[in-house]
Amino acid sequence: MEICRFICVRSNQGLFPWGHVNRKLNASCRRWIQTKLPDKSLGDHHNFPKHVHKSDDLSLIRNIGIMAHIDAGKTTTTERMLFYSGFTRHLGDVDDGDTVMDYMEQERARGITITSAAITFTWKHHKINLIDTPGHVDFTFEVERSLRAIDGAVTILDASAGVEAQTLTVWRQADRYDVPRIIYLNKMDKPGASLDLCLMSIMEKLKVTPLLLQLPVGSEKHFQGIIDLVTMETCIWSKGNMGDGTEFKLSPIVQSADSSVWEKCIKARTSLIGQLADMDDGIADLVLKDVAVENIPVSDLLSALKRVTLARKGVPVLLGSSLKNKGVQHLLDGVNHYLPCPSDRHYPFAELYGEDLCALAFKITHEKQRGALIFLRLYSGSLKTGSSIYNVTRKTSEKVTRLLQVYADMHKDINHIHAGNIVCVTGLKQTVTGDLLTSSHTSYKKAVESYGKQNIDNLPGRSAESSSHDDQGDEEHEDNHFFSAQLTVPDPVFFCSIEPPSMAFQKDLDIALENLQREDNSLHVSVDKDTGQTILAGMGELHMEVIKERILKEYGIEVEMGPLQVAYKETITESSEVTERLDKTLGDRHHFVSMTLSVHPNQTGQDFKAVELRHSRENNLEAIRHHHLQAVNSGIKMGLCAGPILSFPVCGLGVYLHSLEIQPGTSMAMISACASQAVHKAVHSAAAVLLEPTMHLEITTDEDYLHFVMSDLAQRRSHIQGVEAREQVRVVKAITPLSEMMGYSTVLRSITSGTAFFSMELAQYEVMSLSEQNKVLQKLTGFLPS
Repeated sequence: MEICRFICVRSNQGLFPWGHVNRKLNASCRRWIQTKLPDKSLGDHHNFPKHVHKSDDLSLIRNIGIMAHIDAGKTTTTERMLFYSGFTRHLGDVDDGDTVMDYMEQERARGITITSAAITFTWKHHKINLIDTPGHVDFTFEVERSLRAIDGAVTILDASAGVEAQTLTVWRQADRYDVPRIIYLNKMDKPGASLDLCLMSIMEKLKVTPLLLQLPVGSEKHFQGIIDLVTMETCIWSKGNMGDGTEFKLSPIVQSADSSVWEKCIKARTSLIGQLADMDDGIADLVLKDVAVENIPVSDLLSALKRVTLARKGVPVLLGSSLKNKGVQHLLDGVNHYLPCPSDRHYPFAELYGEDLCALAFKITHEKQRGALIFLRLYSGSLKTGSSIYNVTRKTSEKVTRLLQVYADMHKDINHIHAGNIVCVTGLKQTVTGDLLTSSHTSYKKAVESYGKQNIDNLPGRSAESSSHDDQGDEEHEDNHFFSAQLTVPDPVFFCSIEPPSMAFQKDLDIALENLQREDNSLHVSVDKDTGQTILAGMGELHMEVIKERILKEYGIEVEMGPLQVAYKETITESSEVTERLDKTLGDRHHFVSMTLSVHPNQTGQDFKAVELRHSRENNLEAIRHHHLQAVNSGIKMGLCAGPILSFPVCGLGVYLHSLEIQPGTSMAMISACASQAVHKAVHSAAAVLLEPTMHLEITTDEDYLHFVMSDLAQRRSHIQGVEAREQVRVVKAITPLSEMMGYSTVLRSITSGTAFFSMELAQYEVMSLSEQNKVLQKLTGFLPS
């Protein structure tokens, strides 16, 4: 404690930089100093900003996300943004574990982002709500739900690698939500950094037109700055002020100063304007009027670039080196200039609510003191502390107890928030990720009426099965799920059993798993009906490892996890038709159902959505009531949850309903039970086979170790798709069964002396050969198939 008192005195005298102090203190010392210095924040080196823009001007708000492949520099770039905006006084470093955005203990220990973190800061009078997302494939759902809350995104590329595997994944996710993007080529100082390589990979892999707005000054370790083709200025960063990037020199490019630089810039600017002329009428008019390339106004270029970006006709490309503190200020300018404000994006469902509240719950976390923290994106209206709101998805009313402005893992109480912002609320007990919230049930009814019943099938979140067979008697059901986040939740690929150290901890474990599952939709918890074991299913080895650590750190339960197993699926190879009859009397009520179903292989491999009706003169399927059809669909889904081989889910099939007879008074549960039995029997007689998950694998290795890598892949049933030469390294692309990738990181380090690294993402489920299927059966059941 004497040391702590000394630090307090010295810090007040300005003799200790907080970033260096932070890493020298344990938790108890930090808490003690915090009580003595309430205006200091040792954990994150920042105070809450007092200059955050509070006006209702939506044009000055940016809701953005940072997304990229793992190790491309997302968190490092975000830390520089916070520093240059004045939010922090210390440049956080991922390697040192003192970043603001990676605040979880597991993140700082591993040096990776695990959960998306939100923060608010200002840059040149603009309020920026930023979400830093993970790059690891195991946590891709964090990117998915963050994309529903943002208006624009910054995609970061490693300048020495170009577009990598996970970059493609997050890019496709952003495409699903029509998110406008800009690209930031990071690590321009890295050996092997190539502007041409990156531009080529953007065109070939992302299938978009890159609009190069900057040229590098120097290359690789000699990278000094950038040439801005929009403003025709050179920006060179100095090494003064400890090299934190705050000092740089801007110089206008003039022909008389350096003719070679002038010609290079004019050539690049001409190419840029030519691209814009093909995409934007405003620039095309200037070109047709023969306005000289160097005389086209900066304001016209900025406006045209924003229009092109919002229309997703092209993607602005900026350069920099975040670790070396170069280019981030211009990236922030690009966020303000080119990415949309909330009013630039078109959200049809929000427009139905007019001035009433319309908000989307896109993320949930839990804290011991505050309970569940619900992250909301407000599309319209406003929200106040103590407000009562209506959950459209859950059809229930709840009350907001507190409004919190989010600063990574820290929060500041506020009283009011308006449309276009991101906020955290407490007090909502039933709301989960993807729920839509409004002011009241009356507001929701008004939104429905404003759209009109004739267009109800076009509303977001409307499922195919519910829109195909509506009737007037089911109006309440029609009003149930108009809107949802429509998040694509990936199927788990690994599962294992999880047990508490003793039965005394079972209830605490159930609570922990319930909270974690509410936070993370990609985490699945179930109970095996045969053994009674709790089964945990997730997206990968790292995902499951992090969940185990969180249960220990946050809930104090040292759980035991069984060996990881691959989550297979099952499908059918033949068609089959069955007739099932259920005739029972329970009490004084008689239940009778008879139906004929058939199952057929479906080449799409997708999960079952809804039964298809096969009309004929003999049946009367057109008279089926909507709630009866819903019961049939529900029963079929239950029947497909467990296949005949190893009780894995059944997919890749279509189900046809040929006849249905229901006696009046029969309950919906009996109809579902009959449908479940029918489809179960049909699948049993349709020659079922196992499907295994396969992964897109990308390995980067030195050429000296390429032979060892290829030999190892051959033993793992890999299909080599190609080997690319990238400067001094080789990139191997392959499709490999997930079951062969268990512990692969350790093997790869061993055979390449720790010089190679890899990334992978789910490719598809493929039919297993009979021999491999028999191996799985023997492994999981202990018996050889007959």
